[in-house]
Amino acid sequence: MRTIRNSLVLALGITMTALGATACNGGGGDQQTPAAAAPNEHVDLTLATFTEFGYEALIPEYERLHPNIKITHRKTGQGGPYHQELTTKLAAGSGLADVTALEEGHLSDFLDKGSKFNDLSKIGPADASPDRWLGWKYDAAKTKDGKVIGYGTDIGPLAMCYRKDMFKNAGLPDDPEAVKPLFATWDSYFQAGADYSKKTGKAWFDSAAQNFNAMVNQLPEGYINTDDKLAVESNQGIKDAWTKVTDAVAKGESAKLTAFSPEWNTGFKQGAFATKVCPSWMLGVIKEQAGPENANKWAVTAAFPGGGGNWGGSYLTVPTQSKHPKEAAELAAWLTAPEQQIKAFQAKGNFPSQVKALTDPALLSQTDAYFGGAKIGELFAEQAKKVQKPQYKGPGDGQIQENASSPALQAVEQGKSAADGWNQMVESAKKITR
Repeated sequence: MRTIRNSLVLALGITMTALGATACNGGGGDQQTPAAAAPNEHVDLTLATFTEFGYEALIPEYERLHPNIKITHRKTGQGGPYHQELTTKLAAGSGLADVTALEEGHLSDFLDKGSKFNDLSKIGPADASPDRWLGWKYDAAKTKDGKVIGYGTDIGPLAMCYRKDMFKNAGLPDDPEAVKPLFATWDSYFQAGADYSKKTGKAWFDSAAQNFNAMVNQLPEGYINTDDKLAVESNQGIKDAWTKVTDAVAKGESAKLTAFSPEWNTGFKQGAFATKVCPSWMLGVIKEQAGPENANKWAVTAAFPGGGGNWGGSYLTVPTQSKHPKEAAELAAWLTAPEQQIKAFQAKGNFPSQVKALTDPALLSQTDAYFGGAKIGELFAEQAKKVQKPQYKGPGDGQIQENASSPALQAVEQGKSAADGWNQMVESAKKITR
């Protein structure tokens, strides 16, 4: 799944400094937008994405519909190096693709560079109106002065996955409807985990950091407040989440696995943990890592502690470096239209962010035999509707998650006290935002 990049990304190791003077077509907001190409004039466009967006079949389809357009797709692997290279090219003023993807975890690092991106609300086609998207998805790509720098691609609505056989062996209900009370709140989830681990001697969840990330994403404000100031110490919600997660670690509920490590991958096959926070894209990860021998052992239910949340998703932007911004905006709008989002979901599992797509029978009828025939389209469409507004993510938010909170929680899992782990996270976050 493409949104794995949020956990795989490498530390950027760079500071988002003020960008210098740029070369042709790479400058600020006072620069003239190039004129659109004449009808039927040949136009070469570049599209840059990372990991999986599900566009392989869509690109030739767009070229058939627009014979004068030729698209070169620059598809790369991990999101960390991709965004680091993007930052370098943005500063240099050249080298960016006409349509450039941004991952939501890194979006905050570019929102304050709005002058380097075209305002899609002004140059985009008329049918790419705000009501096309879920409101919170559309609003997350707005700069503070209201500029829209990206069209939303997928989202990662949260549900819970669990091992039916392990629940049954522990005397817990294993039907997707019957387990919902266990996942009603974080208190009920961790209490059920404490009981499970005490009874079985086995882990309830895979990683403290995975749960903590989901909990922080549910808060009105995260690591950075709306004044772009570090809020780790002043945000009571973060403190409460830290206490709940580290208490669960102390009670033996964590398998102490680093997400996306070889040990974590093997843990799915070996039944190393009984539950997993499950954004929609996680289903593909579970199937791949747990393997066919564990088909029908995993289940997914339309419940999540605290009601719901989102983890993952991306945007398509049109940098001002583009020589064909109008044509690029039209391509980005087409790729993110409901029909194409459903095709991407069917190809790679990227869950749509378009309102119309969420009620389309082609989406709602999707089932997954691996998870016992679960109606995954309908399930995640309902979970998506539970997310009301985007959490503000200021510059450095994604780096704090990757390079401050996750390492600190891993240290607690390896024996560091919760208090010392908290201090480690705070000091690391201060260094990132200094």
